[in-house]
Amino acid sequence: MQTQITFLGGAREVGRSAILLESDKHILLDYGIKLDHKTEYPLRIKTKLDAYVLSHAHLDHSGFAPILYSGNYVDAYGTPPTIELTRLLIEDALKISRRNRQKPAFSKGDLRRFERAYKPLDYYSEVDVGDYTISLHDAGHITGSAITLIENRRTDKRLVYTGDFKLEAQTLQKGAEVVKSDILITESTYADREHPDRSALIKSFVEEVKSIIDNNGTALVPVFAVGRAQEILTILYQHNLIDYAVIDGMAKHASEIVMRYPNYSVNESMLLGAMKNVTWIGTERSRKSVTSPAIVVTTAGMLNGGPVLDYILDLNKRSKIFLTGYQLEGTNGRRLLEGKPIVIDNRKYAIKTPVAYYDFSAHAGRSDLFEYVRRSNPEKVICVHGDANVAYNFAESLKLEGFDAVAPQIGESVKIEF
Repeated sequence: MQTQITFLGGAREVGRSAILLESDKHILLDYGIKLDHKTEYPLRIKTKLDAYVLSHAHLDHSGFAPILYSGNYVDAYGTPPTIELTRLLIEDALKISRRNRQKPAFSKGDLRRFERAYKPLDYYSEVDVGDYTISLHDAGHITGSAITLIENRRTDKRLVYTGDFKLEAQTLQKGAEVVKSDILITESTYADREHPDRSALIKSFVEEVKSIIDNNGTALVPVFAVGRAQEILTILYQHNLIDYAVIDGMAKHASEIVMRYPNYSVNESMLLGAMKNVTWIGTERSRKSVTSPAIVVTTAGMLNGGPVLDYILDLNKRSKIFLTGYQLEGTNGRRLLEGKPIVIDNRKYAIKTPVAYYDFSAHAGRSDLFEYVRRSNPEKVICVHGDANVAYNFAESLKLEGFDAVAPQIGESVKIEF
């Protein structure tokens, strides 16, 4: 059966992932936003949907989902922790929009309708949509992240959408499951580079943080609330540094949600130990009470808002900023890495505090992306969720290995036999 796949976002770019499958049924995979100096949305959907599948909670995959429920209804599927984490992130995004006097693209009512339409699926559970069977498999990215398998029972064809995934195990996540496919839609975020050895990275990070503490400074660790915050706290606990740590912002609430779903993590006892011993910060007044030596683990990971901006201007000369994740072009985090002033409330600030970058990415690196494609062994590969040149070059490299590979652009459609 011929199926049309249209890329409404996340094609030759990182952000606003949105993929529409159209045959006798219409299935949407993710519907996210792109956060930069302005919010970018995926293309609108002009057809009635039969199912919506959410790979994981991060806003670049989930952030525009409530708009689907503005006067409409469609069954939504994802893992149990994903809906709780998604609600947390979207409610924060709505709060920021109001604070910036921007009109939100959807209402709280739309978010509530989305939650009511959401049908939690555990890994390996199945749901039928017409002749298609949908199941979710561990993506190893964050708590509850899923690789989506859609099987056509009439043709026995298998379409796999990886979402964001990581083959290598992390402190709290097992590595992703490789799912066999006929058509593979894969992320390509880091298809142009490798990530450093994880154990060596952790060792170096711990040693450098400890040196700041020993020198009576503050280690400021901006984090993504979902995933990275829990990873960093667990590492600090493992290496006896948790007594110096404070957790602030959404990272606190996200960690509480993660702990409610121990079956979706490994080493959950270590996270529990970290959360029992960390100092919790929740108000601007309590932030002022934090004194060195300290390890401040707080949102936002790219420094575009959040409590991190309350700390960054008050660090003493013995302190250091530890960036631990991807810094999108145009964000304060990228400006900091490039030695440029950051922007807070429309004012520029030159930050004198030293900056270190640690690649704690929860995405697959180049060799793991190739390994996943080889082991999944598809007839066709579609490369998404990567910067334009990266996604295109990844597809070209896969062609050299004999795969039928493409890197579509936004708005483009690809027709497949499925």
